[in-house]
Amino acid sequence: MDQTLTLETDVLVIGGGMAGGWAAIAAASAGASVILVDKGYFGTSGVTATAGPGHWWVPPDAELRAKAIRDREARAFGLSERVWMERILDETWRTLPTLAGYYEFPRDATGEIFYRGLRGPEYLRALRRLARDRGVRILDHSPALELLLHSDGSVAGASGVCRQAGHQSWTIRAAGTILATGGCAFLSPLLGSRNNTGDGYLMAAEAGATLSGMEFSSQHTIAAAGTSQTRSAPYAFASFYDASGQDLGPIMAGGDPRTLARLLLEGPVYCSLRRMPSDLRAALHRIQPAFLLPFERQGIDPFEGRFPVTLHGEGTIRGVGGLRIVNEACETSVPSLFAVGDAATREAVAGATSGGGNQNSAWALTSGQAAGRAVAKLAQRGGRRASDAVRPIGEAGLRPLTGGAAADPREIARTVKDEMLPFEKALFRTGEKLSRSISVLDSAWHEIRHHLGNRPDDLIKSRETAALLATARWCASAALARNESRGMHQRDDAPLLDPAQTHRLIVRGLDQVHVTPAPVHALAEQAA
Repeated sequence: MDQTLTLETDVLVIGGGMAGGWAAIAAASAGASVILVDKGYFGTSGVTATAGPGHWWVPPDAELRAKAIRDREARAFGLSERVWMERILDETWRTLPTLAGYYEFPRDATGEIFYRGLRGPEYLRALRRLARDRGVRILDHSPALELLLHSDGSVAGASGVCRQAGHQSWTIRAAGTILATGGCAFLSPLLGSRNNTGDGYLMAAEAGATLSGMEFSSQHTIAAAGTSQTRSAPYAFASFYDASGQDLGPIMAGGDPRTLARLLLEGPVYCSLRRMPSDLRAALHRIQPAFLLPFERQGIDPFEGRFPVTLHGEGTIRGVGGLRIVNEACETSVPSLFAVGDAATREAVAGATSGGGNQNSAWALTSGQAAGRAVAKLAQRGGRRASDAVRPIGEAGLRPLTGGAAADPREIARTVKDEMLPFEKALFRTGEKLSRSISVLDSAWHEIRHHLGNRPDDLIKSRETAALLATARWCASAALARNESRGMHQRDDAPLLDPAQTHRLIVRGLDQVHVTPAPVHALAEQAA
């Protein structure tokens, strides 16, 4: 920690998943110098690298796109914005084919190139290769810990540590910073989510950024019990049984996990995929390469036998919420700070219901492209301001108010998981349950603010813990404020949709969390 790696660049991208990769490529293609830092290894970290992500892929036909948008609006419950949906459909259609030469797109039965669905490991590998060919400098295993601010409140870059260089610290000054840090799954067993701990949310909030859509964070996805494999598409062919072998019917119809959750609270539930067609069984290794591995290792035939299932929480990864953006460039309410992918709210395209792939993948691609181009223009217009004085602003988990490291990050992490992941709390919300959770989480936040941090050998863990807890408090506070049931946010004590609450909930604050409503169209306007 005695030596600091000090760098300057036009564009700093924090995070190396799908959105971060596309952001770096777009900025570099526009002529900007780009540095990408990733907590893990750009190409293998994050949820995309373990998946088979599909994209919202609709030909440029007015009728087809209008229908696709109407279908999506039906699940958005009044919180989507058509202009944003039109934009991501167009951007995805134009951009995804540019990966040819780095990714081998297959052909469908008619001989046409199949662009919509990609294999996650190869997709991320292709993005890394393309980024390097565009001149992007990549710092792997180099988590960002805090942002840097100019005296006028705009973001000047970030600082962090290089984990594989003896925790050497780094500081990168940039004209603009793009947060592509992913969402937060609250340390659930969701495959690929271990480094998605809400870091970007916390860093941005310390700079004064607001969040939106955080109440839509209760998504739980089916998985074989004892595994982290949450690729849910094969379960469209599932048959479910209780411990006695009684057929339970189509309990995952429509993708709603609540019926399965109720059954799991009563006892084990078993599944068989025997209804999956033989041609799809044969292709599953290529479509979702990781799905079958847990079964093969345990000697289970999921197509002929039965296996126990469970649900894993996915927080804001398959949720909706994230940092609020204020313009088409995906800039946050803090100047020179941008958010893309799961780090940004997806309300404009997902409304109150998200899910996996489809519009989420298209959003990651589109937001990354938009922010990358915008920050490149920002650097050309205003320069890096390298001579300006800046200050680091990280607090929780870095600079405790009282000092010392008396708080146990493992215990605080367990507290977050206990409040955010159990079915009875996440999927069957009530005002009473949420109020109790907020009280527990607020008490843990006091411990973090006063006692956690300031130890160089433990800064990454303590900072992740602070981000987990901060995200949990924002989600619970927004869920308490939305006193209705809408999309994935379901309140047992308010089971009906309330037309008067067709608005966004803007969340701000760290030591004190504040939630205020905002009109739906205000997502792309300046934050209040």
